[in-house]
Amino acid sequence: MKSKRFFTFIIALFIAAFMIQTNVSAQNDGQPYKKLYAKSFLNQEAPKLEVETWISEQPDTKGKFVLIDFWATWCGPCKRAIPHMNTWANKYKEEMVVIGLSDETAEKVKKLRDPVMEYYSAIDTQKRLKNTFQVRGIPHVVLVDPEGIVRWEGFPFLKGYELTDEVLEDIFAEYKKN
Repeated sequence: MKSKRFFTFIIALFIAAFMIQTNVSAQNDGQPYKKLYAKSFLNQEAPKLEVETWISEQPDTKGKFVLIDFWATWCGPCKRAIPHMNTWANKYKEEMVVIGLSDETAEKVKKLRDPVMEYYSAIDTQKRLKNTFQVRGIPHVVLVDPEGIVRWEGFPFLKGYELTDEVLEDIFAEYKKN
């Protein structure tokens, strides 16, 4: 009887460990169980921004936070994020540059008329940065501080971990270059 309970306990531990390993992918904001659909670079140096073609003009990112939004024209949540990105690009233009990065062709991205993107836009059909971040779900947003360190990452609408004005302003206040 004891060996059956012990065996059940071991199986339960194995299942719990497996679930944690597969469902918990990153830590963020002191909360240990944020689901992340990419490799975590939180509090690490960000990979170099590589784009194939700028659809907009190329932004000057020197001394600014850079918000990279991995997105696609076919992605409903990505399109729902565009108005938020527009707001942040305008509201925080002194502190932050917003860049939408798609792995689609320039022609396909340029055809998107609604919603209108009011921030910088680039493509990389080779998916270099997307592959480096191992992005498996979009939209995926990465916020890099002026020193090149990733300070926020993830799905911007993840319940309990949403990217908001308050989150951005807290990060700006903590990591702004002096």
